[in-house]
This record gives sequence, C-alpha cells and structure tokens, in this order.
Amino acid sequence: MKAAPGVLQIRDVEKHFPKDHALGVGEDNGAPFTDGLLPGGTPYDVEAVRADFPILHRPVRGRPLVYLDTAASAQKPARVIEAERSFYAEDYANIHRGLYFLSQRASERYEEARRKVAAFLNARHEHEIVFTRSATEAINLVAPSFGEAFLKEGDEVLITGLEHHANIVPWQMLRQKKGIVLKVAPVNDAGEVPLEEFNKLLGPRTRLAAFAQVSNALGTVLPVAEMIRAAHASGAKVLIDGAQSVVHMGTDVQALDCDFFVFSGHKLYGPTGIGVLYGKEALLDAMPPYQGGGDMIASVTFERTTFAPLPTKFEAGTPAIAQAVALGAAIDYVTELGLGCIGAHEASLLGYATTRLSAIKSLAIVGTAAHKASVISLIMEGVHPHDIAQVLDSRGVAVRAGHHCAQPVMARFGVPATVRASFGLYNTRAEVDALAEALQRVETLFLR
Repeated sequence: MKAAPGVLQIRDVEKHFPKDHALGVGEDNGAPFTDGLLPGGTPYDVEAVRADFPILHRPVRGRPLVYLDTAASAQKPARVIEAERSFYAEDYANIHRGLYFLSQRASERYEEARRKVAAFLNARHEHEIVFTRSATEAINLVAPSFGEAFLKEGDEVLITGLEHHANIVPWQMLRQKKGIVLKVAPVNDAGEVPLEEFNKLLGPRTRLAAFAQVSNALGTVLPVAEMIRAAHASGAKVLIDGAQSVVHMGTDVQALDCDFFVFSGHKLYGPTGIGVLYGKEALLDAMPPYQGGGDMIASVTFERTTFAPLPTKFEAGTPAIAQAVALGAAIDYVTELGLGCIGAHEASLLGYATTRLSAIKSLAIVGTAAHKASVISLIMEGVHPHDIAQVLDSRGVAVRAGHHCAQPVMARFGVPATVRASFGLYNTRAEVDALAEALQRVETLFLR
C-alpha cells in the first residue's frame, strides 16, 4: 500500500519528532516526560493500575492480552463493574417516580452521578448536564433541537475534515431538512486543521461550529480554545466533541467557554449506554425537546403538554440509571489517578512507540501533528490493514483496523483504512514492544 502525501515514513520520524519534543497532551512547560516518571519525578505505578482491570489478566489465543484499542472503547476497572453490580443488587428502582425508599435511593444515586459529571467538566450548574446514550446521541440531540430553535435556510454550520461520522451525518440530515449550508475546514498533510483555514470559513451566516477536540482517527489535538474564540467573535455558537479528549486531559467548559460539549462514558473507563451533553443553560432552555414521553413533562392533556425544567426536558423515558451510577464511579477513578498524570503516562508511551516502530521500514504513520493524543495510525505498503490486524490478533494484540468511522480522513490521505493502536492509562512499554514484534511478524509473512 503506497503512502499518500502527508503520510510519514517511520524511518523519517526523528526529523518530525525531535528527541526534545514531548509528544501528546501531557506536556509540562514544554519538558518531555520519561517513561514511568511524571513531572517532578513522581512515579506512575502502571502495574498497580493494571491490577484494577480484571480483563487485562485473561489470556487471548494462548498469549497475554495486549489491548491497544482504547480509543474505540476503554476497559473497565473493578470499581466501575462493582458500582453497576451493586446498584442492581442493592438500590435498583425506577427514578423520580416513587415515594418509596428504593426509588428515592436510586434517584439520589442518579443525580449524584450528574453532580460528579458537572464537577468533572466544571459546569456552572448541574442542570446543564443531560444524560444521553452516547456522544453520538448527544450530537443527534443538538442538531435538530438547536436547528429548530436557531437555524433557518442558508445558515451555516462549520465542521472540520477530521470529524467522526457522528459529527458529520447529523448536520447532513439537518441540511436536508432545513436547507442549511455545511462547510468543512481543510486538513493539512500533518493531519492538522490550520487555524487560518478554519477562520476563513467563519462568516456572518455561521451559526454553529462543531468539531472534535481530539481526532479519533489520527490523535490530532486541535487548538480548540483559539477556535472557540474565533467562532464566538463571528457570532457562532460552538459544540465540542470531547469523546476522545476527556480521557486524556482535564476539561473546563467554563474556561473554554464552549456552548455544548459531548462525551461517551465507555471511552472514559465507564459503561456502555451512557453519554453526556453539556449545554449552556440559556441555550438548552431555548431548545425544544428531542424526544417526548415520560419524565420530560410537567403536565399533559389531550390539548397541550408543558415540559419539565432542565435537564429532565431532554431525558424522556427511563434513563440508563445503573450506567450513570457506574459513570460516576469511573469519573472518581480517573480523578483520583489525576488526568495530568494519565496524560503524561500516555504521552511517554506515544513517544516510545513512535521511536520503537521506526525499525520497521515498511510502516508509515498517517497523521504527524505536532500535538497528538495517544493514537498511532499505521499503514504497511503492500499489506491490507485487516490482514495486519488478524496477524496481530493471533499474537494477542488487539488493535482497530478500518476507517474508524472517519472515511473523509481516510480519503484525505489516500488510504482505504489504517491500523490504529491507541493507548490508555493501563498500557506499558512492554506492550508497545509486543506490538512492534507482531508488526515485524507481519512484515516477515507478507513482504519477505
């Protein structure tokens, strides 16, 4: 498979990532991190962290599991698993609807989880936190609801060329329904969105800018603070897709001054089936409900319905109660470890992996942004990514092969798919070595 323009041959990595440049988001005043040590020399005890994750101790195909697909979905620490189990075993009932003890207890735990999310994001008010099924559903809530309240034919929504399909398709659907204009900020050969190109597309008809803070396909960290300021200066509101960023770095929605922020629980070491939408109170108040039904109403007659106040207005039906409780446990877990410490550990792994893989001459990296989270997208000339992933799986190494729900990114770099290795708080240098050895096996099988 021939590398397209902008795809870095790994043998050239030192020209792009000099040894004194710290890859990733875990930088501390520009100083690089060394493996196992955080800023100030504090050790990161990755083996103690790994002990918290039961699944990491099971073998796969007769080998130790090397899980390098955290960008798709993170594994779960024991306390998250136990939080969901104990809720079902001890406190389960439907919420907001019963005067009996269990219903009140379940309601308290559900709302406690909301308070944890609000604190985690530094939201001004806990009722600015809406629980959804996923980050995808959160964006799909905003598109029609914000669109109904604020957009008309000819108004513009600006996204970037790095977006996940979940931040493309809802706006295309809104375009078909309301006649909005969808604009796309281009991606350069490094996999970055140049700020000047983004700014050129902002105009008097731009009503919303929606973009990921971190690319799921390439790991690029976007300059979201500058992008938010530019969008606001043009009169546009801003939605941040934080599905890939909340797990690597602290998030302060008030400091960012974003209007909406979404993320998924399962990427944050929490359960599946739970996501979060943060929205500024005034905007959420002005937006119509996304769905109708139980719990989101204040009163119903056959003539008219009045809606409940925030956030319940957007939470129709029985929500993912146990999953919200377990998400709260996941937030407690990463908060106790420290997102700065997690980011530093992952940055060290990313730097080591980039250098370690340089010995495999047939590989190329797709996406060489100056600021990256812990994702490496790879291609090997002459070998399909699916074949690479199958060989890696035979050796217990779990990676993602495909377009990563980001087909426009693949098209930009002229490849049908990549092999994506993504690192989390539990990964080690030994696992990077296992990845490199498995890739060398691929090279031997297919190219020699």
